[in-house]
Amino acid sequence: MPSPETPSATTPAEKHFLGQPRALAHLFGVEMWERFSFYGMQGILLIYLYFSVTKGGLGLDEAVAGGIVGAYGGSVYLSTILGAWLADRLFGSERVLFGSAIVIVAGHLALALIPGIAGVAVGLVLVALGSGGLKANATAVVGTLYAEDDTRRDAGFSLFYLGINLGSFFGPLLTGLLQKSVGFHWGFGLAAVGMTAGLIQYSFGRKELPAAAREVPNPLPRGRYPLIAGIAVGAIAVIALLVLVGVIRADNLASIVIFCALGATIAYFAVILSSRHIDSTERSRVWAFVPLFITSVAFWSLYQQQFTVLTVYSDKRLDRSLFGMELPVSAVQSINPVFIIVFSGIFAALWTRLGSRQPSTPVKFALGTALMGGAFLLFLPFANGGEGSTPLLAIAGILFVFTVAELLLSPIGLSAATKLAPARFKTQMVALFFLSISLGTAISGWLVQFYDPTNEVPYFTVLGLIAIAVGVGLFASVKPVMKLMKGVS
Repeated sequence: MPSPETPSATTPAEKHFLGQPRALAHLFGVEMWERFSFYGMQGILLIYLYFSVTKGGLGLDEAVAGGIVGAYGGSVYLSTILGAWLADRLFGSERVLFGSAIVIVAGHLALALIPGIAGVAVGLVLVALGSGGLKANATAVVGTLYAEDDTRRDAGFSLFYLGINLGSFFGPLLTGLLQKSVGFHWGFGLAAVGMTAGLIQYSFGRKELPAAAREVPNPLPRGRYPLIAGIAVGAIAVIALLVLVGVIRADNLASIVIFCALGATIAYFAVILSSRHIDSTERSRVWAFVPLFITSVAFWSLYQQQFTVLTVYSDKRLDRSLFGMELPVSAVQSINPVFIIVFSGIFAALWTRLGSRQPSTPVKFALGTALMGGAFLLFLPFANGGEGSTPLLAIAGILFVFTVAELLLSPIGLSAATKLAPARFKTQMVALFFLSISLGTAISGWLVQFYDPTNEVPYFTVLGLIAIAVGVGLFASVKPVMKLMKGVS
């Protein structure tokens, strides 16, 4: 029996944090600081890679720099698969979360303290692995704070989501200001300090988490430990060898991550669809997820360009002056979290109010992706202008459309993955949705090579129309997709 001081999933915890279990405060904090450090670092990463050495950067080609950023972002979502496996088979979600936070701190310290491309390589690998592990397990740990019938559950997750967006707002803004005033490594250092603060706070609060957070749902037999260790060592050795012989290079990282994410996707779908443990209804629902997956990839390949092409655009084409001061390039990435904070509640209330009259999942996906394409077409009135020719208010308006599109697809996608998942493959279906984000993010980095600031019309037009076409295609296929979904809406 748990002690009276210990919150659990079966007994209501004492109200300490805004009416929620006190342990939520520690999870709120570590997630907020992780997002602060993640988006803060990512806000200045691309310009660090392509700014000239005289400006404190590494002087890489813009297309190569964009590919690195896209590959890194895609690797974060690929790493969620590893993080989920470690939690389910070896350590439990809470231990993986804590270890991942330590790895993230080490990654940000590497970026701040190790000069040149070596610091980038070490730092991004560590941050990608750590962020994937934390992302895969933080939500699961929050869930252990509440019993199934605890009426505080939804409010608790809403507070947790608020922490995510607070970190996403302040991170790019503050690291960007520090980078602009004293240099890139100071900005990376602030990201490291923020994540360290979150880790320290969480380390003191770990004891308040319920035992369920440390449970290993499907323990790996000890006899298989040597095999798994051998596979891990072999994988690391192969990757190191491929880097040494020049197969894996900075200029093809995005393509490699695309290939890996695509391979993992095919493997996941094949395993689930060929399983003897699912019935015909469940198999049909998995097939219904395929067009949603493809649409999601199209959406994220445009949406994630906030961190690639839009960063270059903000550097070269945006008038960043506000109240007599020039905002740092990364400050633009703080706009979207504000809209998310304001409008996520409005959308949640809207779907609740509409009830059974709300659009179906495929319709929401179609609208979100078509709207994302429309957002790219909104760049056209400002295309091919000179330096500082695009008003800040215009970018804010375009990012508002980004936000509406995101709210039509991102939370809906996670929900759809759980609703369409066979009973034995709940986690794997969520992993599939994360793989669509991984694939789209890597593609967003790969696409940078086609962006030309002196001739932007073809880029924004072609990508915008492709996304609209994908959305229209799914909308036209709603009836057969709904038929495959077998009663799930």
